[in-house]
Amino acid sequence: MRGSILVFLFFTVACVPGAQRDVKFQQYYAEGEVLYQQHCANCHQADGSGLGRLYPPLAKSDFINKDPQAVLCLIKYGIEGEMVVNGVTYNKPMPGIPSLTELEIAEIVTYINNSWGNAHPMVTVNDAITILNTCSTSN
Repeated sequence: MRGSILVFLFFTVACVPGAQRDVKFQQYYAEGEVLYQQHCANCHQADGSGLGRLYPPLAKSDFINKDPQAVLCLIKYGIEGEMVVNGVTYNKPMPGIPSLTELEIAEIVTYINNSWGNAHPMVTVNDAITILNTCSTSN
């Protein structure tokens, strides 16, 4: 009986318009959470709260809300110099992680952009490729 219910639910979700996008979003979000824990949480904390005046918060971040696409470039290429997040100035270099694939960056950004009070559309791998091709690498 339980297996029948799961098959019915899966079939029902798969037939609903937009459900594929929802499933894809859930996959990106879940993978993004794992990658965030591996690569980002040490500095930005598991709850996205940042670390004092050393590392800015990602939770309810005005920086992310102003330019959610910029996060992709920061993850890939890093940043040096001052940045202001929620009215606080941070000036600690953030190294990029050039070994991450476009897909992994899209997953991390989808997770960040939809956690801790942030609400932005999913970033697909195609979005990531396009955005990463426009990044200035001279940060």
